[in-house]
Parts: sequence; C-alpha cells; structure tokens
Amino acid sequence: MVSVPFGPSVIRPIGAYALSGLAVEDDRLLAVDLIRGYLLQIDPTNDHTTILNPQHAKDWINTAGLAISLGEAWLGKRRWVIRYDLQTFEPTPFVELPYDVDGVAVWDGLVYVTCQKSGYIHVFDSKTAKLLTKFSQPGVGVANLVATEDALWICDREEQTVFCLDRTTGELRWSALTPYKSPTAIALYPADPEPICYVAYVEEEPYVRDDPNARFPYQLTFRDRTWIHALQVAHNWQDHYTLSNGYLVELSYVEELQPLDALTLNQVEWRIALPSETVRQRVRKVEPIGHPFTIEEVDGQKFAVFKFDQLQPYQNGLLGWKALVELYSFKSYLTPDDVEIHTRKRIPKVLKEQYLVDNDELAMDTPTIQNAAKEAVGTETNILRKMLKIRNYVYDRLSYGIQPKIDTPDIALDRGIASCGEYVGVLLALARLNGIACRTVGRYKCPPHPDRRNLPLEPDFNHVWLEFYVPGVGWLPMESNVDDVIDRGPYPTRFFMGLAWYHAELGKGVRFEKMTAENLPENFALGDLALNHIRFTIIDELSPKV
Repeated sequence: MVSVPFGPSVIRPIGAYALSGLAVEDDRLLAVDLIRGYLLQIDPTNDHTTILNPQHAKDWINTAGLAISLGEAWLGKRRWVIRYDLQTFEPTPFVELPYDVDGVAVWDGLVYVTCQKSGYIHVFDSKTAKLLTKFSQPGVGVANLVATEDALWICDREEQTVFCLDRTTGELRWSALTPYKSPTAIALYPADPEPICYVAYVEEEPYVRDDPNARFPYQLTFRDRTWIHALQVAHNWQDHYTLSNGYLVELSYVEELQPLDALTLNQVEWRIALPSETVRQRVRKVEPIGHPFTIEEVDGQKFAVFKFDQLQPYQNGLLGWKALVELYSFKSYLTPDDVEIHTRKRIPKVLKEQYLVDNDELAMDTPTIQNAAKEAVGTETNILRKMLKIRNYVYDRLSYGIQPKIDTPDIALDRGIASCGEYVGVLLALARLNGIACRTVGRYKCPPHPDRRNLPLEPDFNHVWLEFYVPGVGWLPMESNVDDVIDRGPYPTRFFMGLAWYHAELGKGVRFEKMTAENLPENFALGDLALNHIRFTIIDELSPKV
C-alpha cells in the first residue's frame, strides 16, 4: 500500500503540544493532546483545529490512545481503559490493567490495549470486559495502535516503526520505518483509492531563546513540538521488505586543499567513493566540484577519480562531487524461518575470501575475540538469530563513547567503551568467526530533519555500520551502535535489517577515499593535506516504489 496525502504531508495542529492519540470518525480526524487534555478535530488540509471538549479538558490530561466507536471515545488513563460519551463526556471505567495503558483500539466488539510493561496487546470483549486473548507486542517501546477489518497497525515510539499484524492471530505481516523519531499515535483516514496512514509525533526541540532582559540574552532551552505526517509504504512481498517515505537529497563531498607541510607530490591519483546504487538509494546524477574527474567502477562500486600531474607545496584548491540522490527508509521483515529454506546454500567463494577473514586488524586470532565469538552465539545455528545474538552480546558489553583513535576489537571489548567504528570492528570479528560474511558500509548520515527543505545541513560526525550476507537472500544492513539505547536491553530492532532514509551509503566493503602518488611519504595522512566538507540539502519528499 502507498498512502498519498491529499493535503500537506506534515500537519501541525494549532494549539497542540503533545498528541497521544489519533482516531477517525467518518471523515473527521480527531486527536488527543495529553498536556492540555484537548480532544481536537483537525483539518488535514490547513492545520485548523477545534477543541471538542472545552469544559472537560482537565479530565483528559495525561491520557493515552484514542479510539472512536458508536458515539464513545475510548482512552487509557494510567492503568485504566475508560469510555467517554461524546455527547455528555461522562466517563465509564471499562477495565484495569496491571500496568499503565499506552494505546487503545476498538473493532467489531473487541477492544485492543497495548501495555509496554506487560509486553502484550490485550484483547477484551467490549461488552463484558473479559480478557479473550493477548498477543506479544512486536517492539520494545511504548506503542499505540489502530484496528481495521483484518489488521492491527501499531506504532512503536522507541522502534521508530509501524508494525502491521494480523488482527486475529497477532502474526507480523510487515513493518516499516517512520521518517521521524518518536511516533506516538496512528490512524487510517479514508481516501481513494487507499486510506492515508497518519502518524503523530512528539519531541522536545532545543532552540536559542532571545531574552532581552537577561545579561546574556541568548539562552539554550526547549519547547514542545508535535505534528502529524502521512506514512507512505511500498512492499516487495517476494523479498520481504518495505520501503517508506523517501527524500530527494543533494549530497556533496568536497576536499579543501590545506597542506600542513610543504610537500610536492607527482602523478597524483585521488579516489573518492560515490553514492552506491541500492534498493533504497538511487542516484539521479553526479557532477564534479572544483576539479574534473572520471568515473571508475570496481565490483559494482563507483569511484570519482581525480588526477593531477603535480600538487605543489601549500597549493590550495577544491575537489569533490555533488550528487542528487533518492533516499528511502528500508526495513526487512525476514524471519528465522524464512531463511531456513536456504540453509543448504553456501557463501560464494569470492565473498569468503573477502569477508570471512581478518583483513582489517580485527584481532580475530586473540583469545579475547575468539572466546567472545563462542560465548555470543552458544549453540545457535540460524543465521538471523546468530547475528542478533552477536549484536545483543556486543551491546551488553559496550557503551558508546568517542575515542581519539580506533582501537582493535580486543582492546575495545576489554575497555567496554567504543565509538561506532569500534562497534563495527567487534561485530565484524565475532560474526566472521561464526561463519557470517560481513562488511563495513556507510560514511555519513543526513541530519534527520526532513522538514528543513532547501537548507544546507552538515553532519557533526561520520558514521559507519555493517551489512551481513544471508545465502539465498543477499546483503542485509545492521546498525553498529545506534540501537544500544537501553542499558542491558531489551534493545530495539528498528535498524536490525533496516536503515532510515537519512543513512547515506557511500561505499560497500571498500575504502572510501584513497590517494596515491609517485613520491608519497611514509605515514602520509590525507588529513595533513586537506579538510573535508560534507553537506546535505533536502529538496523534496518522495513516494516509495519497488
């Protein structure tokens, strides 16, 4: 399904602070603001809002979820599910759960309730309040949901994901990453030919406040931001993945020659990887900046190749490329059972020679890494479960921290603190020792602000993650450290076999940038010769297609 909005793709309701519930009644889009307690009617075409419960808003403060059925609103408030008559706004307690309620949905005499602390979606009879069954929640965060004739659509705040489950069995059908973080509510708005999937988001936005009465008038503070956005999804059922909201991005990578020492280099060849072509990343065009280049392709990866007869002492200049790229969010919903049918397939010999060996100072021969490789997977044989166990093992033992240099995996594992590059090193080493071909990918992430169009955005750091190979399936992505957000877990799986739209793939298993010359000194570093400049400009939002 691809949901296409008929109004603005981003709706910013006037007078709303933190939306915790969305629902549709006929053709009305309704929402609940947990801070003010407002029940809002929202016009999706122009952001206009109407408060429907002006005399009863206090009763609705700190409520969660929203479902409309037969003239009643169903909400969660602390551990209770409560029904409100939409004419009188009189409350009727429905059922109490052991823990706080996060979301409520109603369909055909059934009430579905999400509860993070229990880990289940509870299913009640709407007349008797009897618990009929319960399903495991697919994510680890606070979840809200909406029910349809045959499905449950669930948005998980921590997972940054919408899950679609079979309404009868709770079985996962598919999942898709949301373009923004922290989705808090979800609703399906009637439209032709397909309903629009609206998702609400909440965040605290840092900003610089100008206080003219203060001695130092510019102060860093925070403000509430909430909005609604149309999630768009395209499915590749055969290969078990979804693409969701994409963005047309202009990406540039430029080196500014700023030599630290007097240096003459002859017959210089400077190679910089170009954006890769993948199922979620499509390159429309590439052009040079500052100096012409030729394009060479090695094992499917394209490079911009710059050549100079000579670089003279303290010579200045610019060289680089600018690319127009389509970036989409990707999420695979392969299961361990799905890959079991490929158990007899082997890793191609060329991949074994490249990605099952220690060719990047991975310390795979050290006792620390060899023991960790055994401990991480135990007796598991399924490749997806093995990779997830390796990831969780590393997350249990490492915390993120920027280091002055990248140490080998044995040192990083013993220290217990690692940068993203060191996370990747440990993951590569443990996976390869367990027979899973892995490679480094990545390089940069676009600052994740898709509403900031036509403005130059510059990332603060570079970033790497990895891909692992599943015979019969191909390469699947996995983030290095980003999901290590909860001490000792449970850890989100949003970026296990998934990447958000803002991940820019600039080289797969290859060195991103390399320079050769006839007289290149020993211990030469590109950082002694040039400064790099990375810029992203988000131009437009795109509907995904597969």
